[in-house]
Amino acid sequence: MSFDEFQFHPQILAGIKACGYTSPTPIQREAMPPILAGRDILGLAQTGTGKTAAFVLPLLQRLQAGPRKKVRALIVAPTRELAEQIHENIGTMAGQTRLRSVVIYGGVGKPGQIKKIREGAEIIVACPGRLLDHLNDKA
Repeated sequence: MSFDEFQFHPQILAGIKACGYTSPTPIQREAMPPILAGRDILGLAQTGTGKTAAFVLPLLQRLQAGPRKKVRALIVAPTRELAEQIHENIGTMAGQTRLRSVVIYGGVGKPGQIKKIREGAEIIVACPGRLLDHLNDKA
């Protein structure tokens, strides 16, 4: 099986290539079809098996055709390290799509995070505590 079988947009296929992926891993093969169809999934797999790409690639495909510079997806990560890792992976996978992500977590200033969101991002990757801070502030 190859990534071509998922009928990803050519810009997303370029991101897949930029990541060095040659064929989908088992979690990707199982998770991507229902996500592309708009269904929810629960996936469990070991570290390093491609879980992030399993949900980010279909997400990018679904966001590709819609409006830009408006938040349309929220990814919640339990730690700042994982949030940063997901954000960086999105940057590589979405490279040619012009879809943007912003990462928000505690320990850094909220004004800079608000500015980045308002400048136009389609995806927010957030840790729960800081996400709640922004929601409570109505940022």
